[in-house]
Amino acid sequence: MKKILLICFSLLYTGIAFCQNKDEKAIRNLLSAQAAQWNKGNIAGFMNGYWENDSLVFIGKNGPTYGYKPTLDRYLKAYPDEAHMGKLTSTILSMKKLSADYYFIIGKWALKRTAGDLAGSYTLLFHKIKGTWVIICDHSS
Repeated sequence: MKKILLICFSLLYTGIAFCQNKDEKAIRNLLSAQAAQWNKGNIAGFMNGYWENDSLVFIGKNGPTYGYKPTLDRYLKAYPDEAHMGKLTSTILSMKKLSADYYFIIGKWALKRTAGDLAGSYTLLFHKIKGTWVIICDHSS
């Protein structure tokens, strides 16, 4: 009986692991890598998940920022040191496949930091460009 239960749980676990497709895994891995770079104090590494293009859009509390370089500059200005960066946690609440090349993500973020904790929500539009998933629009508040 124990062997049967063990086999059933193993099959259930394997089935859950395969429910996530390779695109969803790639997006989750990208977001995890971004958080890891943030937590190392590496904003340039964190930006690796964004589309390196003038058409990138970041929308924050002060309105939209257009382009990769202006978005990077915005992050560098808003988070000038480790006290302001803190440690990032990001939780995906919803992943919606819009087409073969687009995903819409809803999540929440939190910064635990000495300069005062922050938290909020985000929506991300991912686009698969030349086989790589990138964020083309980020609305974080």
